[in-house]
Amino acid sequence: MSKKLHLTLACGDYEIVRALMDGSVEPDGIELTVLTDMTSDIRHWRMIRKREFDVAELSMSNYLAARFRGQPFTAIPVFLHRRFRHGFTFINTGKGIGKPTDLIGRKVGLRNFSATSNLWIRGILEHEFQVPHKKIRWYKQDEEEVEIALPQDLFLEKVPPGKSVERMLAEGELDALIHPELIQPILKRDPRVGRLFPNYKELEVDYYRRTGIFPIMHTAAIQQELVERNPWAPANLFRAFEKAKQVAYQRMENPRRVPLAWFRHALEEQEEILGTDPWAYGLGEANRKNLETLTQYSCEQGLIGRKMAPGELFAEVGQD
Repeated sequence: MSKKLHLTLACGDYEIVRALMDGSVEPDGIELTVLTDMTSDIRHWRMIRKREFDVAELSMSNYLAARFRGQPFTAIPVFLHRRFRHGFTFINTGKGIGKPTDLIGRKVGLRNFSATSNLWIRGILEHEFQVPHKKIRWYKQDEEEVEIALPQDLFLEKVPPGKSVERMLAEGELDALIHPELIQPILKRDPRVGRLFPNYKELEVDYYRRTGIFPIMHTAAIQQELVERNPWAPANLFRAFEKAKQVAYQRMENPRRVPLAWFRHALEEQEEILGTDPWAYGLGEANRKNLETLTQYSCEQGLIGRKMAPGELFAEVGQD
């Protein structure tokens, strides 16, 4: 019996990869050690800056920037994290911000500039709501995961050490904040903080129905040298990810697995809006439009120097 290729996979602890984690799905010819005990930012940093994993779930924005700069990664068209983003622009409720264009000229916080969530939000604000990203004064808390040189006409400053952009928003030092996750003032129902779009779900459903885009956040990146030594591996990994996702879909048919009173209703609503495979993998038409929009935003915002076609970003896996 031939020896299997042993690979480390760093990713989130998601239902769609659970079958890979527990070994009930195995990529042909590959033995996986799956690592999930780290936050996204730590995982991304360790992959991009230190190349610590063979395969890793990676921010799509940072993957684009790394690929454009010739870093030794490729990816397979597996998109482990997607999220609509209209609900992640937060405002200080005392600053008189009632509509998106009220952000023009304001002080808006970020964790960092290059995060995929922030890239999507800035692009949506610019293209859907006429808020040019260069007409906002940006203040970031953290270092970028990929070393990038942003345009000189972009106003971007780092907040002082020890400062939290969430606290700065609540205390009025910032007018607004875009963030990958729900922030503590929202979770604690702090009246000083609200959402720019209180009706975010309605807007997100409309956005999907008009554009077909369920925003891609993360992909699965692979060390380039591993692909060169084992050109068969990307396709086998792709098929295993797809099989694990289908196992997850089958598990979700049992509403007892999820401790939510109206879980079945939520699942049926999702299928009515997004179809039966919202987490579609591959480079089919819907994902191509998704990726082309993201690369357009990345180019417009100075993170990459040219638009890259989906076909040059991903390893060949044998299907669309």
